[in-house]
Amino acid sequence: MVIRGFVVAALIGAAAVTAVGAAPSALAERPYKNCTEAHQDGRYDIPQGDDAYWSGGDRDGDGYACES
Repeated sequence: MVIRGFVVAALIGAAAVTAVGAAPSALAERPYKNCTEAHQDGRYDIPQGDDAYWSGGDRDGDGYACES
């Protein structure tokens, strides 16, 4: 009976680690692959802090991605 309790606890812990481990990769995804996609969606000058902002789209480092 004690062993069964340890097995259940281990499975619960493994599930919690998997769920927590999956969250950062989901957050790392951005809505656009590149500025061309953003522009096709009408997005220009995406400010730092916006979910669609990424440093690769901010060529001059001024805090705005996909500038017009």
